Amino acid sequence: MKTSTSSINDSTIVSVNVKNTGSRDGDEVIQLYVSYPDSKVERPVKQLKGFKRVFIPAGETKTVDITLKAQDLAYWNVEKHAFTVEKGKVKMMVGSSSEDIKLPKTIQVQ
Repeated sequence: MKTSTSSINDSTIVSVNVKNTGSRDGDEVIQLYVSYPDSKVERPVKQLKGFKRVFIPAGETKTVDITLKAQDLAYWNVEKHAFTVEKGKVKMMVGSSSEDIKLPKTIQVQ
């Protein structure tokens, strides 16, 4: 998994290569989940933040890009009455479902 760097006002492009190792053409839905190991507030264990369906001919590899906006990482801050993006680590996980994670990577939000 490759990502571009991100700040609170930016977005990150998550790029993954997906290979069809089968003998038939097929579709796959690539899903991007995030978690917040450093969060100071209670957050979900995994949150779906993006997905993309891709057709891959037999034996071929395709690169799939999913854009993750920094605002997508925000939570409702009760004290400020506004959405807030926390600085710190964000664990990104890519797979075909929340139970089938193939690629984890941690990024730092500045």
